[in-house]
Amino acid sequence: MEMRRAVSRIGQRVAALPGIRQGLEALFERRFAREVPETNLYRGVFKTFAEAAASAPDTRPSGYDNPAAAELYRDRTRRVYPSDYAAMFWLGRLFEEGATSVFDIGGHIGIAYYAYQRYLKFPQNLRWRVLDVPAVNDSGRAWAVEHDPARRLDFTDKPADVDGYDIVFASGSLQYLDYTLADLLGQVSRPPKHLLINLTPIHPAESFFTLQNMGAAFCAYRVTSDRDFLGGLKARGYTLRDRWENLDRRCKIAYRPEHSLDRYFGFCFSR
Repeated sequence: MEMRRAVSRIGQRVAALPGIRQGLEALFERRFAREVPETNLYRGVFKTFAEAAASAPDTRPSGYDNPAAAELYRDRTRRVYPSDYAAMFWLGRLFEEGATSVFDIGGHIGIAYYAYQRYLKFPQNLRWRVLDVPAVNDSGRAWAVEHDPARRLDFTDKPADVDGYDIVFASGSLQYLDYTLADLLGQVSRPPKHLLINLTPIHPAESFFTLQNMGAAFCAYRVTSDRDFLGGLKARGYTLRDRWENLDRRCKIAYRPEHSLDRYFGFCFSR
C-alpha cells in the first residue's frame, strides 16, 4: 500500500511538470472531443456560462436541446437510486404539509414524477410541471400519452411559469442553467413556499463553470460555492430545513484537483 502511494505521488509530480502536463492535457482534449464516455467527463474552469459553452468542441451538439439527449433516461422512470431517498422523504413531507403542485426544473420527461409515485402517495389534485428544453418537452409529451393516464404531468420551456407553484424540485439540473435559482425566484410575484434540491455540485469556496461531456452532448456546467448558494436563497427569504450529501456523484475536472468535487449535495428550504 505504501509503495502504491509513493508511486502515485511520483506520478503526480511528473505529470505536473510543464512540458509533460501540456502534452497530457492535449491528449485529454482529443479524448474529450471524440469519446462517448461511460461516465461524464469534465474539463476547464471558466468564469461564465457563455465561456464554458463557447469552449465546446464541434464534434457533437451543445446542450440538451437535441433528439439524442431527449431520448435518454427512460430506465430512470421505473426505478430510484440511493441518492433519491432523501428527496423522496422530503417530497412526501411537503405533500403531508399541504403542497399540491410541483415545478420540476430540468425534470426531463418527468423522471421523478414517474419513479417516485411508486413509493409516495401523491395528492389527488397534484399538478406537476416540468421545465425543460423544447426537444425534451416534445419527447416528454409523447411519452406521457401512454404512461401518464392521470394526466397530471405537463411541460414548459418558460422559467417564469414557476410563479404560484408550491414546490420547486430540481434534481441534478441547476448546474445546467445559465441563471441561478435565486435569480429566477427574484423575478416572480408568487415564489414557491418550498425548494427541494438534489444532486447539486457545491464547492466549499469558489463559484465557476466547467464543460461536461455527457455523451450525447457537451454542456456548460455550473458549480456554485457554498456561500453563494446558501446566501442567494437566504436573501430570497428561504430557511434551510435540511441538507444531505450525495456520495455517489462526483465531478472530477481534468488536471484541476482544487476544483474537483468528491460529492454533491441536496437541500430542503421553506419560506
